[in-house]
Amino acid sequence: MKHRTLVVGLGERSYPIHIGPGLLGRPELLEPHLAGRRAVVVTNETVAPLYADRLERTLAAAGAATGRIVIPDGEAHKTWQTLDAVFGTLLEARADRKTVLVALGGGVVGDLAGFAAASYQRGVPFVQVPTTLLAQVDSSVGGKTGINHPLGKNMIGAFHQPLAVLADTDTLASLPEREFRAGLAEVVKYGAIRDAEFFSWLEANLDALLAREPSALARAIHRSCEVKAEIVALDERESGPRALLNLGHTFGHAIETVQGYGAWLHGEAVAAGMAMAARLSVRLGRLAPGDAERLVAFLARAGLPTRPPAMAPAAWLEAMGRDKKNESGRITLILLDALGRARIEKAVPVGDLEAFLATP
Repeated sequence: MKHRTLVVGLGERSYPIHIGPGLLGRPELLEPHLAGRRAVVVTNETVAPLYADRLERTLAAAGAATGRIVIPDGEAHKTWQTLDAVFGTLLEARADRKTVLVALGGGVVGDLAGFAAASYQRGVPFVQVPTTLLAQVDSSVGGKTGINHPLGKNMIGAFHQPLAVLADTDTLASLPEREFRAGLAEVVKYGAIRDAEFFSWLEANLDALLAREPSALARAIHRSCEVKAEIVALDERESGPRALLNLGHTFGHAIETVQGYGAWLHGEAVAAGMAMAARLSVRLGRLAPGDAERLVAFLARAGLPTRPPAMAPAAWLEAMGRDKKNESGRITLILLDALGRARIEKAVPVGDLEAFLATP
């Protein structure tokens, strides 16, 4: 199957997203981004045995000397301590400003390696090679990088765009079922916020997606990246419409923070958060009940949670009060007017929100 390419349009910093099978073995896709002829692969303990050797052979075929940094697996390790270990290894190896970091793994690896690239020697280039569905459709695209803090998810980081994204769909074959289903939450998000026709296609093709049929996966990943690329090109640093990409995330990040990083997978928390956003949208008179029911039913069919864990309203508000989208002390939410049409809402009264959170 031929791979697909689309471009994130950011002027001189525009970059390609390549999507398809066998991309880990395509040196011609990496060669244009290796001006310094030196690359360091940042990966984790789970992904390294599966794909690191293959990627390093491809980098060598593209003309680069390679090194490898392996970090622990899991959201709990997306920390200053892990980041500092990456910096230490780069310094010991005398990596310079033309050294390209190559993030091989899921969202944790991509976010952390990207932040390392943004910070090391005040900025070095990097390439994203995402190996999870969630990373292929979301975290690898758009230049958001960062680490977690005990008081909030992704609260420390930088905007730093990659040189390219290589989404090799063959890597999804090794993804555990729970991780794969969590990635579908970010896919359905794109239909819910911007493309009702895509949402309908997802409903009709869920069985094919769960079976990981290559053509269905390629279409879902391509359309997801297309929607994200369009929005990022309009608003790279989330001063306006890019916030729409956070449907379900204000609630979802609160779940992850309060429950402890890793207890819920990010996509699971986002799924519950989207269901909550839909129910709140109905409660506020924004969304037709039938649209909310369709979204919740799809998430349930995909094996994703549609209800959050039990949390006191005060715990919700404490965590949500630190969200990056907030302004002037007001919690910003992404709500739905219809499937395929989201809105940024900055004026939900705290009393209404607190009442909703008592029975979310």
